[in-house]
Amino acid sequence: MDNRLVSQSFLGPDSDVTLAGLTAGIVGLCGGGSHLVHQLPLVGISKFVLADPDIVEDRNRNRLLGSTPADAEDASAKTAVAERVILSINPDAQVTACRSRWQEAVESLRRCDVIFGCVDSYRERDDLERFCRRFLIPYIDLGMDVHEAPGGYSISGQVVLSSPGGPCLWCLGILNEKRLAQEAGRYGKAGSRPQVVWPNGVLASLAVGLLVQLVCPWHGSPQLTACCEFDGNRHRVETNRLDTAANLRCAHFRGDEFGDQFFARG
Repeated sequence: MDNRLVSQSFLGPDSDVTLAGLTAGIVGLCGGGSHLVHQLPLVGISKFVLADPDIVEDRNRNRLLGSTPADAEDASAKTAVAERVILSINPDAQVTACRSRWQEAVESLRRCDVIFGCVDSYRERDDLERFCRRFLIPYIDLGMDVHEAPGGYSISGQVVLSSPGGPCLWCLGILNEKRLAQEAGRYGKAGSRPQVVWPNGVLASLAVGLLVQLVCPWHGSPQLTACCEFDGNRHRVETNRLDTAANLRCAHFRGDEFGDQFFARG
């Protein structure tokens, strides 16, 4: 018997079929995105749309799983590395690799059943969530940063499952006008080569768990909304923010059955 199916038995007898039938989009393939391209094929996802315009460089290899020194020397596309990783795990996987900004890959991303966002800016998160709401696609946002703090540095991050009809990133306070106006720089004060591979791994694992719970719930009903906050200094994950929005009806996206043409921002 296939060991993979045995290990997924608690997800239900049809979990392998359900997971194999999904198309997962991953926007941003460094950091958390590079962890996702390892984990998602292992849980059974077999169809992917990848979007990232960047290349492998020495400065990003310390947080880009699957890359090699030769990839940096050859300036390989991050999409090529991600596709290689996926096919090394599942040679039968179907991969659409878009070496471009995600805005230039929307026709492929529209086919996705779920989209993971591993982007650096709040503005990009805002645009990507709006795209997902427009086409009624569950969106799983991963974000982390390192900031200067008294006596050292602070690592923090979050993973949010934003489903049509439920609280959005604005409802949960992840997005607000102040953050969009200030626009955080990449990795705050952590430097040009931040050593953040382990918090990226934590966040990616949480994101994969949220997807599996959504489509193959192993306890209770599918979880349509979630907000996991990661305190990297205390190595703790909490969901306090969601408590305030548990019964909140999203006022930022209305008319979800038709997409977000009635989107009201702020």
